[in-house]
Amino acid sequence: MGSMTADHGPARAPIADHSRTPRASASVLALALALTLALLLTPGVSARQLAQAPAADSRPAAESRPTADNVTVQELTRIAGHGSTVLRGIGIVTGLGKGKGDKGSELALARPLAKVYEANGNPLPDLRELAKAENAALVALEVVIPAQGAQMDDEFDIRVTTLHSATNLAGGQLMISPISGPLPGQGVFAMGAGTLYLEDAQTPTSAVIRGGARIVRPITMPAIVSRLTLTLMPQYRYHTVSARIAEAINGALSDPQDAGEDAQTTGSGLSLAQAIDDTTIVVRIPDQERGNVPQFVGMIMGTQVTLGLLQQPAEVRVNPRTGSIVFSGNVEISPVAVSHKNLVITTIIQPPAQPGRPIPAPAGPQRVTDRMVAIDTSGRGRERARIQDLLAAFRQLDVPVEDRINIITQLHRAGRLHARLVVE
Repeated sequence: MGSMTADHGPARAPIADHSRTPRASASVLALALALTLALLLTPGVSARQLAQAPAADSRPAAESRPTADNVTVQELTRIAGHGSTVLRGIGIVTGLGKGKGDKGSELALARPLAKVYEANGNPLPDLRELAKAENAALVALEVVIPAQGAQMDDEFDIRVTTLHSATNLAGGQLMISPISGPLPGQGVFAMGAGTLYLEDAQTPTSAVIRGGARIVRPITMPAIVSRLTLTLMPQYRYHTVSARIAEAINGALSDPQDAGEDAQTTGSGLSLAQAIDDTTIVVRIPDQERGNVPQFVGMIMGTQVTLGLLQQPAEVRVNPRTGSIVFSGNVEISPVAVSHKNLVITTIIQPPAQPGRPIPAPAGPQRVTDRMVAIDTSGRGRERARIQDLLAAFRQLDVPVEDRINIITQLHRAGRLHARLVVE
């Protein structure tokens, strides 16, 4: 995918504004006059050419920024060992509608509820006293901590789900509850409490508490000392992609101000980054950078990579349940005729022109008037059409999404769809 440029007509020389410099230095004026006379006296340079020449721009060059064709390393990879953490816990939700909670006769609820009464100075001698309770529920708590970790007093959402016979959590209140690490014995990392809100009215047994978990013990990621290990995101796990990312990082390290396409293609500079396989890239941290690892890691993760150089394989993703079709821009189809119910689609191969003879017209289209559409071939060759052309034909003929997915699946099975097909 090429970069886009805007065409605003011929460039115009900037107009000097002297309104802000009323007291120009005499030496500056003299220098400007001398340069002007020197140019006018130079053979081949006219006054008109001098007037049309763009004025010198003394401003510093603009900082390189990502374009539509570029992504950064942090969009393609993650730091190994720096993944999300899931905290868990069990709590009691109160204030539910009449008959919407667990039955008080269930010992799983009666026992912890009796503990709550006891902790607040009101012990119950007999659990049967809770038999008529029906406005409380025992629930499971889940908190997802992102890969960046968490510090003291950070707040995160709590996912709440019923454990027993409760039927509706709407409007409930979670009593303050400890939330622990995912493994036994890891201790408490957060305390949770708050009002429950249903995200889906069709599933009233699942709710969320916005910012209900407050961190009481920091959650940190493993320290980076001598090397940085990067793991490619699942959708980019190909050997060609890992190799290109390593090249881009090495190019950026050779010249931090040139981390774009040129740095990726020169192959010069330090070879600190190495693609181990299709999933892993290891970057060795130089000795002089180990005193400032965060800055070094930030530069690596911010390195730009040109999408066109990744050489990802063509891919088509279809989801029959949602009716979605997603494909990369390099998907092509070999010549094929498809008959599906009342639909006939034919890809057309244009024969080469003969000197002095007109190009012969394909024989098929003349016999089909309302159930066939021509699919233009791409500029890469006469023998293949693009999947965009096939989908355009589907739209023109108003083909249902289910039939589109079926046709694409059959093309893949026949070996005519030149792409990876993923059915979700």
